[in-house]
Amino acid sequence: MTKLKIGVIGCGSIAQHRHLPEYQMNQQVELVAVCDINEERARQVAEKYGVKAYTNYEELLQSGEVEAVSVCTPNYLHAPISIAALQAGVHVLCEKPMATSSEEAEAMIEAAKQSGKKLMIAHNQRFVPSHQKAKQIIESGDIGKIYSFRTAFGHGGPEGWSADGKEGWFFKKEQAFIGAMGDLGVHKTDLIRYLLGEEITEVAAFVETSAKDFADVDDNAVCILKTEEGIIGTLAASWAYTAGEDNSTIIYGEKAVLRLEDDPAYSLIVQYTNGETTKYELGQIQSNAEGAQHNSYVVEQFVNSILHNQNPPVNGEEGMKSLEVILAALKSHETKQIVRTKKAAAVR
Repeated sequence: MTKLKIGVIGCGSIAQHRHLPEYQMNQQVELVAVCDINEERARQVAEKYGVKAYTNYEELLQSGEVEAVSVCTPNYLHAPISIAALQAGVHVLCEKPMATSSEEAEAMIEAAKQSGKKLMIAHNQRFVPSHQKAKQIIESGDIGKIYSFRTAFGHGGPEGWSADGKEGWFFKKEQAFIGAMGDLGVHKTDLIRYLLGEEITEVAAFVETSAKDFADVDDNAVCILKTEEGIIGTLAASWAYTAGEDNSTIIYGEKAVLRLEDDPAYSLIVQYTNGETTKYELGQIQSNAEGAQHNSYVVEQFVNSILHNQNPPVNGEEGMKSLEVILAALKSHETKQIVRTKKAAAVR
């Protein structure tokens, strides 16, 4: 069997904790190259995986050695590198948030269309077993009409695990463009859209910097979201949850409440209004904690979409819809008004 030849651009923590190990585990691919502007880091990672090291992504893309790449760079480089890769005839798995503006996201989607290559955005929350089970339950009608939700994603901040600590790009606005809201909030935005099967049309948000005095991006964000069918809920994203991670979501329905990743023993608990409770042990949600689940299934989904010539489950359009909510949250904070997303504008 001919294996898919893979390169990873950007050798920081997300590449080292997720992409590289998951490619290495995948029997259908061959890692052939890595790239990082930090020459020593590129060399060290290349040695570990027995692949070629590059410091210039354009050189890697023009080498003809790779058929697909992961883009694991600072956020401001996601669009230019992804577009360059697609134009070079290379499939792209891009980290989130996919871009720093709607225009960039649209250009990425167009580049994928023109090249006929796959573009997938690395939103892993859709593939968490408890989240997939919850979607099945919602779609079955078991919990009836959905009234509300609350979702949160918070931890102590990326300085604890990112390659460059407090000096890392995460905290620099010109490289990151957005902080906790883009790092964590965009994941939960994507999850809520996936679970409810609806687009978010209105956003009200507070996006603040309160915990990281060395950062010039947000570290705490709280949003109120409204979907096209009128479901309302809250989303919190934070780098200030100092005593452990919160990655929970609660869906409030007519006949039951779903508690996802809200209990240490059970990854999904369904509390029915008739008093019955069903508890599911579906394995831990992936995290960066020692000994935690490390397979995000993102690489597996990306590889399968290429090999079977299928639309990736989180394609560019999906990534953009989640990005739009983040952009609306920023605008809401700046204007102190409720902001309608592009989706809402199109529906009007």
